[in-house]
Amino acid sequence: MIAVLRSILKNIPTFILAIALASAVWISAVSYADPNQELPYSRPVPVEVIGQDPGLILTSNIPTQIYVTLKAPKSVWDRLIAEDSPVTAIMDLSNLASGNHDVSIQLHVAERPVEIISVIPAKVKVTLETLSTHTYPIHLTILGDPAVGFQAGNASLSKSTISISGPEALVKRVNEVKSIVNIAQVQEDLVQTVVVDALDGNGLSISGITLTPNKITVSIPITQRGGYRNVVIKVVTTGQIASGYRLTNISAYPPSVTIFSTNPLAIENLPGYVETVPIDTNGVKEDLDVQATLNLPVGVSVVGNQTVAVQVGVAAIEGSLTLSNMRVQMIGLGPGLEANLSPDRVDVILTGPLYLLDQLNSAQVTVSVDLTNQGPGVIKLTPLVSIVLNQIRAESVLPGTIEVSIIEITPTPSPTVTPTGRALPTIKPTPTPRLTPTPTP
Repeated sequence: MIAVLRSILKNIPTFILAIALASAVWISAVSYADPNQELPYSRPVPVEVIGQDPGLILTSNIPTQIYVTLKAPKSVWDRLIAEDSPVTAIMDLSNLASGNHDVSIQLHVAERPVEIISVIPAKVKVTLETLSTHTYPIHLTILGDPAVGFQAGNASLSKSTISISGPEALVKRVNEVKSIVNIAQVQEDLVQTVVVDALDGNGLSISGITLTPNKITVSIPITQRGGYRNVVIKVVTTGQIASGYRLTNISAYPPSVTIFSTNPLAIENLPGYVETVPIDTNGVKEDLDVQATLNLPVGVSVVGNQTVAVQVGVAAIEGSLTLSNMRVQMIGLGPGLEANLSPDRVDVILTGPLYLLDQLNSAQVTVSVDLTNQGPGVIKLTPLVSIVLNQIRAESVLPGTIEVSIIEITPTPSPTVTPTGRALPTIKPTPTPRLTPTPTP
């Protein structure tokens, strides 16, 4: 028994060497078939933050993704590339109090075997601050004044206070919470949504904090003062515009004005409009722009400008005219060519101002087809209408298409001319007489 043990102990080094050699051969074979590759991972790895105390707020900028370099066999790399998220990065803030910390990035790789060569960045500087929440009243600042003759009532806010949360140091800097609304030249009740802003002692806006809500609705009633009234403008015209023309519009700017009287009853008794002094439109043929004064009762005056801009729009009355059997002319026909049109006459419907249509005659209208660069063959062309008067338009041509047949002309041979310039007469050949044989008796 002792001899057997001695023999085993004596051969242990040999066994160990044999195992080592076998392992080396196996590793060498595996490495040759599936070699290790040290490469940057093909995608940036998103960083997940865990373990943060809900009573603390992260105020430093931290990377949202990192870049890693790994060493692994080729077969492992193939799996890493094929999978969606085989590599994850975690930044664990568990048990961290407020203050500055250096936190290591923890990298996890789902595949094995893998050696992590580098992580960029490997550590992140983290600042945690105590989360603070405070309620502040909202101060409303009103800019401007309503239109003349109007006054603003008390403003009402959809929220009178606001909750501000964020790092304690920033929340403590809040000196005032303000909203601003502008009522300049307003003539009716105002309802507006405005932004709420947190300001420090220097009146500067503070960022990095959360305002709840960050907008409010402001309502301000606007009423008219006694003795004032807002009325619309009614434009009054006299005369008849030129024959063959029509009115397109009559407008005033501003469309309404504010009037005033020391006698409120005089204002109340007025209708909801005031008229302009009559504007003469007799014989007008084009748009008219004038400054018109207002026809106001005694003791009533306009607040602001005493005149209004009035525009009277005038345009010619339009009609239509049909010219029948208008001959179609050919232009641009090449030499040695002849063309036939089918049809060669068309009807033309014209539109335009009536007074011009009354003056128009057929000689002022030309219908043509352009045969420039056209060779022999049959083509279809749209007739062109030319009108001397620019304000007259060709509405349509009937028919709208002309069939054109173009042929080549065969030249006629010229007669032979004598030196004297006279044509030689054509000489017919004299027939040779034929003898009739006498029959033999």
